[in-house]
Amino acid sequence: MRSYQIIQLANGIRILLQPAKSVISHCCLVINAGSRDEEVGAPGLAHFIEHLLFKQTHKRNTTQILNRLELVGGDLNAYTTKEYTCLQASFLKPHLERAMELLQDIAFCSTFPESEMEKEKEVVLDEILSYEDQPEEAINDDFESMLFTGHTLGENILGTPQSVKSFRRQQLMDFIAKNYNTHEMVFAISGPYTLAKVQKLAEGYFGQIPENRSVKHRLSVTKNLAQQKTVYKPINQAHCMLGTVAYDIHSPKKPALLLLNNILGGTGMSSRLNLEIREKYGIAYTIESNYSPLTDTGLFSIYFGTDAEKVEKALALIHKEIYKLSTQALGKIQLSQAKKRFTGQIALGEENRMGVLISMAKSLLDYGKIDSLKEIYEKINAVSAQEILAASNELLAPENLSLLLYQPEQ
Repeated sequence: MRSYQIIQLANGIRILLQPAKSVISHCCLVINAGSRDEEVGAPGLAHFIEHLLFKQTHKRNTTQILNRLELVGGDLNAYTTKEYTCLQASFLKPHLERAMELLQDIAFCSTFPESEMEKEKEVVLDEILSYEDQPEEAINDDFESMLFTGHTLGENILGTPQSVKSFRRQQLMDFIAKNYNTHEMVFAISGPYTLAKVQKLAEGYFGQIPENRSVKHRLSVTKNLAQQKTVYKPINQAHCMLGTVAYDIHSPKKPALLLLNNILGGTGMSSRLNLEIREKYGIAYTIESNYSPLTDTGLFSIYFGTDAEKVEKALALIHKEIYKLSTQALGKIQLSQAKKRFTGQIALGEENRMGVLISMAKSLLDYGKIDSLKEIYEKINAVSAQEILAASNELLAPENLSLLLYQPEQ
């Protein structure tokens, strides 16, 4: 039996209800529009729009927007990724209508006044500078720029100081008209509500939104040759990213890479990289791997921070672990343990109800359906040792891996 229900409004917006017995309820509006949909030369526009949504609507000023949920103990937030814009709210059970009306208001009735734009530009410029002061964050953006050179996927989601300063109101309006397709939006709710109640509220607040069937043509991705780059910065510790372009969300090889990533350097202290590099040799406080599948490509990366003189040793140990995964198939017990660990982590993640709700909304946008936990487990448990071996050989061969190193200035 499905644990959720879906309504599609006449304008194309889908409403997702996940009934849940809880005092705290959640809702989110996920829009299939992110930084990769920006025009070349205008990085940061999608993120800037997300900021401006909280500034003024036809009937509310900034203070009224921010107070609308906080006055009843709720929370309002938003974020932008390469492919999505997400508005989210958490609140007590009685305030569902208040939350729905507010998200509808800021998403579809914002006015983007020039005065607020100029103030918010300064806020975003400060945000850019704060990230530059965090090398462990900045290196992620710079590494993506290396892998996706010449593509909007390689641009910083925040944009650049030059691009942010240049934004004009008409650019915001054009981006929304072009990318906020009502057939590519999901409004999701988790809480103790009936389908009839949700449908009535959804028709009232979202059913009146004019249909927008704009069709976006996302720039295809061309894989660049692997490269190595060292950047000297005024930092005390070296930071390193190693990785490559990987499988997209629709690839049948995705489950194998998800499991491979979890084994190598994923969540938990028992990953191979953590045990070998942190626990055995004490080289790095943080070492992790990450796999981020996108609609038509993906990114696999390994990150670590360490003393400058230990970088070569850490890289040698990383390649040693990759070599093992590329030449030695997991034994039956190893594979079983890896699957149990991964499925257990997924189950624990279900405690983050907002995270699960957003994931469900994205799944509906990407696949047109939502897999149950049972179906997710079945996909993971179906992965063979040979599939993991093949993914490691295909993606993680030394000649395929790009490297970006931040070194302390001499």
